[in-house]
Amino acid sequence: MQLSATPYEERLTAPRSWWLLSLLVGVSMALILVPFGTLALLGGLVGGTAVAATVASSYGSVRIRVVGDSLIAGDAKIPVSALGEAEVLDAEEARAWRTHKADTRAFLLLRAYIPTALRVPVTDPADPTPYLYLSTREPERLAAALAAAGKAAA
Repeated sequence: MQLSATPYEERLTAPRSWWLLSLLVGVSMALILVPFGTLALLGGLVGGTAVAATVASSYGSVRIRVVGDSLIAGDAKIPVSALGEAEVLDAEEARAWRTHKADTRAFLLLRAYIPTALRVPVTDPADPTPYLYLSTREPERLAAALAAAGKAAA
């Protein structure tokens, strides 16, 4: 396997505010368990915070990578040769492609807390997916990595 000229890897981590919310979930659980005593209160604080933090961490653990001649986005892996030219979407255009312009057959790696995205048409005639919508904080860099991987594969 040949590595791409412009390697790319991004983890779509949850925003810092989600970690504060995780703590607040723990505090809420502690308050719910106040009538059962101090030990239950501490258990609610620790358990509620841990569960909420685990959920935030798992939701924010998804990665987008360009490895060799493949794009790996979450659970999907697609060869770059089956993709068209990537389109960088600013916040307004990304919102449009998440809502009224969206195609139900498209592959969406959507994280609402990331305002920008990349839309990549799927050119493989055997694949019913019309395009990939990838939430990314660095759409220009991802587009450049896909273009470099496409040239290297050709």
